[in-house]
Amino acid sequence: MKRGFYPIMAAQFFSSLADNALLFAAIALLDEARAADWMTPLLKLFFVLSYVLFAAFVGAFADALPKGRVMFLTNSIKIVGCLLMFLGAHPLLAYAVVGFGAAAYSPAKYGILTELLPPDDLVAANGWIEGLTVASIILGTVLGGMLIRADVSGWLIHVEHPLARIVLASPAIASVAVVIVIYILAALINLRIPDTGARYPHQERNPARLILDFARCFTTLWNDQLGQISLAVTTLFWGAGAALQFIVLRWAEQSFELHLSNGAILQAVVAIGVAIGALIAALRVSLRGTIKVLPFGVAMGVAVVGLAFVRRDLFPSVDIALFGLHVPLYVVGISLLLMVIGAMAGFFVVPMNALLQHRGYILMSAGHSIAVQNFNENLGVLTFMCIYALLVRYHFDIRTVIVLLGSFVAVAMLLVMRRHVVNARTVDDETLIRETRHPIL
Repeated sequence: MKRGFYPIMAAQFFSSLADNALLFAAIALLDEARAADWMTPLLKLFFVLSYVLFAAFVGAFADALPKGRVMFLTNSIKIVGCLLMFLGAHPLLAYAVVGFGAAAYSPAKYGILTELLPPDDLVAANGWIEGLTVASIILGTVLGGMLIRADVSGWLIHVEHPLARIVLASPAIASVAVVIVIYILAALINLRIPDTGARYPHQERNPARLILDFARCFTTLWNDQLGQISLAVTTLFWGAGAALQFIVLRWAEQSFELHLSNGAILQAVVAIGVAIGALIAALRVSLRGTIKVLPFGVAMGVAVVGLAFVRRDLFPSVDIALFGLHVPLYVVGISLLLMVIGAMAGFFVVPMNALLQHRGYILMSAGHSIAVQNFNENLGVLTFMCIYALLVRYHFDIRTVIVLLGSFVAVAMLLVMRRHVVNARTVDDETLIRETRHPIL
């Protein structure tokens, strides 16, 4: 990889680390405010809303400036969102501001890959980015879970400094303070990202024309033979994954009596599986072989259904010694199952991301194609989270929710595979993947 790729990876790691730790701080803020249970999944909804509302504008913004500078500016917006939490703003509103920063950050983060690297390196680059992102999810989830623990937050609150006593008024606010430090570190690394030299035509500033241009890019990707397949898969993956993130927490609490901080560890286990799958994909799957991973999406849906039938009483009441700790057998069992689910997810989504970036870069600009991808994926997140919030609101059993989610993923992936078979009758995949950049810039 080129040297400029490494600061991109580092900046993404720390920014994502803070994003994931902040989620638990926001949940803790809602708990401190005694908010209704159905408001917790709305955190994710408010976070991703900007990806949908501002999709027509963030792509043009990402292509208007060097992408390293865009990443610095948008990372600073995340810090503003954290400061709003300090000032007493509602957690949903403050988290929405952080989401706006993330929405504007993403087209630059992924768009710079297609500017910096040749097409043959995109799967490997996405594997590394996805692997580091997952590592940040693991550590961010564990960090977020630890920061809201009474012993850790209590230590932060009682730091012997007058300013700390004034600012760190509660465990959740103390957690936010740690997150701000991580965001600042990510912003400093953003300044080290090189200018790739890629320049695009003057970006439109008229909102109406931007929306029309975005609509053109949207229909172009959905009408593309390979673009529609990869877009459908990644949209489904991120929507179902967002819901699963909250489902695992509730499932762990109801089925295994695990507290929020312990449930966070199970989320980390899923992330470890995704990292393993992403790494295998980066080493074993080429851009020309991306379509072959689709059956793993069906398998993942079936495995998710299996979670509904896993209960604590299925395991003997024994402990296993791991790294000097005595861990109950049921924790080991559910961790292995969650890791397998994560590995299958990572193995099929990384090649799909690379394929989508490649087709988007050929058909339009880097920033615009990533904005379209983000719009679709986060519209999927919004849809899944709204449905999940309604199911929680009307007291659906968590096992029923799990079966519905897994079944939907498996059936949807089968339909995507069927659509690809129909598409391949027109033009073979190899021909489309070998296409070069259209001369539109």
